[in-house]
Order: sequence, then structure tokens, then C-alpha cells
Amino acid sequence: MSDLYPAGPLGQAIIERDQASLSPSFTREYPLVVDHAQGSEIWDVDGRRYVDFMAGIAVMNVGHRHPAVAEAVKKQIEKFWHVCLSDFYYPEAVDLAEKLQEIAPMDDTLVYFGNSGAEAVEAAIKLAMYKTGRKQFIGFLGSFHGRTLGALSFTGSKYVQRSHYPSALQVYHIPYPNPYRPILHVSNGRSYGDVVIDYLENEVFKTLADPTDLAGILVEPIQGEGGYVVPAPNFFPRLREICDRYGIMLIADEIQTGIGRTGKWWGIQHEGVEPDIVAFAKGVGSGMPIGGIIARRDVMNWKPGSHGSTYGGNPVATASALATLQVIEREGLMQQAQETGSYIMDALQEIQTRHKNIGSVRGRGLMIGIEFVKDRQTKERFPEMRNAVIQKAFTNGLLLLPCGRNTLRMTPALNTSRTLVDEGLQIFMESIAAAELEMI
Repeated sequence: MSDLYPAGPLGQAIIERDQASLSPSFTREYPLVVDHAQGSEIWDVDGRRYVDFMAGIAVMNVGHRHPAVAEAVKKQIEKFWHVCLSDFYYPEAVDLAEKLQEIAPMDDTLVYFGNSGAEAVEAAIKLAMYKTGRKQFIGFLGSFHGRTLGALSFTGSKYVQRSHYPSALQVYHIPYPNPYRPILHVSNGRSYGDVVIDYLENEVFKTLADPTDLAGILVEPIQGEGGYVVPAPNFFPRLREICDRYGIMLIADEIQTGIGRTGKWWGIQHEGVEPDIVAFAKGVGSGMPIGGIIARRDVMNWKPGSHGSTYGGNPVATASALATLQVIEREGLMQQAQETGSYIMDALQEIQTRHKNIGSVRGRGLMIGIEFVKDRQTKERFPEMRNAVIQKAFTNGLLLLPCGRNTLRMTPALNTSRTLVDEGLQIFMESIAAAELEMI
């Protein structure tokens, strides 16, 4: 292991100032005080270097400070950096909207811009209500869609996120089709995706919710904060059929899965279905605050003034986003995400054979989850081991983040070099070994 240790004197001084001036609601996984970053590496204010396997929570899909993105931002700042898209026109917003229409997972679309993932979700649920004239929704246990009150009504990953805040909307939560941890009984070798849909149709629709009262079903193609859960087969095709049958809007929350993260532009493209509305943010802007929705043209038929934003579609953010999409396309980063993701998954599955506390390795592309358990038979959760591995990795120069109750996620930039991937995996292996010794 290296001789890296957290929180040097400069970093500690800034942390103390932070604690005296910023809201305690901000959570920090470890005492990293960033000075600068490049590609898939970060340096702290005390000069320590880290391999970045978190990418700002799957935001920096083309890495930190990509030259093409930096140049696009610089050029735009030299022209203008704000008017208001709700009041005026500018080509940067149109250029990005046209590109998003080109790569959208459905045909004949329109685009709305906001500032963040939560705002994207708010826009999506408002549009679903506007389009259908209905007010009720289906959400999923383990989901995360944001912290504003509308989005929070769907969020079901951690109690602390909802504590003290009333639901703003009527949302019925059902199990996500997690094949590793099925809540509902599975028999006769059936796919858990079928089991969840049967539960929705035969129980929820019979006892709690009339499907003709539902405006939308909001779902993540892979659950993010809930534990990087890849859904069981048959779930999405049958969900699409239900939405078609009852006139319900299928809303894909692609905030974490989108923009090449899973090896395709959108996570739902792995499922062979088309959504009615897509919510996007995170990876599209390379760290600039931008989010929004893509919807079918016949769905996004609300009148002027029905929804808007002062800063949504900011010209600097749209320039950054367009450059990001162009880099992903020009440099073949979706293909690289598939190849690097397969390489990491193979390595992790081999590591799993030597470490009994790794219960599940799963993911698509560079959206990878590692779930820690006390033993593989009972699958009893082992968050203490997960947390110890993350802390050991940080101490030794690798940045990781948790998700779910006992899962660790790996979300390096799509263009992370194989050399850095190998360095990160080596630190990860050393960190598991060190954590195991600590847990004994």
C-alpha cells in the first residue's frame, strides 16, 4: 500500500472552516479536500493524488477538464453566459436540443432544460400530470429521484431523506425487480420481473390504485442510490404494455444511467422499450449545472408558461453539454465503456472468488455495484465491511462511493485508461484485504 493518509494540515484547516460555515445536511464520505483534477485523477490541497472511480457521482463521463469541453466553455464565456431561455432565444440551447433529439431513445421528441436532476424529475412528473389530467403515480422501493418535495415523494432509498418532509404527491411504491434480493415470493423459476408486474396488476391495481387514475410510472433503468440494481428480465417490456393499456406515462429516470454510462446513450435501451419521457442530468454537462427532459412531441404539448426556469439551459452549460456529447461520440466512449466495464467486471468476479463477503457483482458498462454480505447463503447485509473498504481505499489513493444499504459503486469516467483501471483495482484488492483484517 502507498503512504497516503487523509486530511493533511491544509485540508484539515479547510474542513474546520467548512464545518463552521456550511449546512450540516451535506454528507461527506471521507475528508477529501480537492485542489485540482485532470482526467480520472484528483489531487487534494495537500498534494496527494487519487485515482477517481466516482466521477462526481457519475457526472464526469468524459473525465475532469477534457480539453474539448474546456474549450467550449471558454468560448461561450467570451460571448455571453446568461440571458434567459424562458424569455429569449440563443443557438446554444437549440444546438444541444437538436443533438438530444438525435440520440433520444424514442422518435419525434421535444426537449425542456432545467438545472439539475431533481428539477428534471419535477418537470417530468408535472408534464405527466398535464398530459393525462391525472395526479397519482407508481414509484419503487429503493429509488432515488431527488430531494425537492415532488421528487422526494418518489424517493425510497433512505428514511433520513424523507424524514420530516410530507409527500407532496400520491405515490404508490412497489418493489423494484431486484433479482438478488426479491421481496416477493418467486416460484417455478419465473423471472422476478414477471413477479413484480403480476404484483402490480393483481394486488396494487385491485386494492390501492386504479390504473386509470395514474399519470405516470417513474422508474430507473438501473437503480442508482438503491444499490446499482440491474432489473430482472421481462420487467420493462411488461411495464411498457401496462402503460400503453391504461394511458400511463412511462418516465425513465436516466439521471445516473444516461449519457453513455451503461455503454449505450440511455440505460433503457438495454431493455428494448421506449419511454414517453426521459429525465436527464449528471453526465450530460461534465459538471456544469444542467438537466431536463426529453418527451414525445405529442406528450410535451403544454402551453407557454406551464413550466419554466430562469437558469435552465444556461448557455455555458449547454455549450459544455454539447461538447460532452460530441466527445463521447467522436472518441467512441460508449464502446470503451462496454469494454472497460467488462474488464472490471471480470476482475471483480475473480476477486469475489477469494473474498467471501462479496455477495454480488453487477452492472452494465461503467455502472458497477459490489454488494457486501456476511455470508452468501443468508445474504445478511454487511455495511460495516463496505464502509471499511471505502475508507481503506481512500487512505490508499482510490476514490469510491457507497450506494444502497451495503453496496459500493464504481463509476469511473468512460475514457479512464487501462493503466488507471488496473491501479484502482489493485488498491481495491488491497483495501478489501485490509478491511477483512480489521473486521476479524
